[in-house]
Amino acid sequence: MTEQGRVLVVDDDETVRDVVRRYLEVAGFDVDVAGDGTEGLRLFSATGPDLVVLDVMMPGLNGLEVCRRLRQVSQVPVVMLTALGEEENRIAGLQLGADDYVTKPFSPKELALRVASVLRRARMPRPEPAARVITDGDLALQMTARQAALGGVELPLTSREFDLLAFFLTHPGVAFSRADLLEKVWGWDFGDQSTVTVHVRRLREKIEKNPAKPVRVATVWGVGYRYDPVRR
Repeated sequence: MTEQGRVLVVDDDETVRDVVRRYLEVAGFDVDVAGDGTEGLRLFSATGPDLVVLDVMMPGLNGLEVCRRLRQVSQVPVVMLTALGEEENRIAGLQLGADDYVTKPFSPKELALRVASVLRRARMPRPEPAARVITDGDLALQMTARQAALGGVELPLTSREFDLLAFFLTHPGVAFSRADLLEKVWGWDFGDQSTVTVHVRRLREKIEKNPAKPVRVATVWGVGYRYDPVRR
């Protein structure tokens, strides 16, 4: 195995598989490819990849179902491939625990860079939290357990949603652009900033009484987002 690691590419389009494999191999990865979801799950069990690139729209076992099954047994990073305009699939993928998505048509070179970035962040040791519990009114985050609760009810946050909320709570009242959040929460200095928009939307749906009129995660027009503590 190379130092970069092993990547499993699951896509029913042979051209996409071949192009992605070539670019990832040039970037230093070992690559396995599968043409459908069933074969992808079999190869995942057989090869133990460090990351999975997973197409959403496949006949038979689609990418969302494959991602759901992967999350039942592993926290391996997953990058979803979605067609332009398939926002519902992107949101569903993020809900299931995907780490990122790339929209088709895409630049294979950018995808290779994105894969390297996701893997680099996944391998980074997490620093010891400065505080075990962070609270804001009826919202509480247990940092070491990586659990969040609102009004005493546990929130079903994905790993990235938890990271985003923890960042907001530790930087109250500060406006951040989507590029800032992509760098500070995702650890990327490039990428599709709409990833941040989707995560903020999903986070609002889980912590705001009225997501259409958010109280905590405010939109700062022309800038980005700001967390306003309620502290009641």
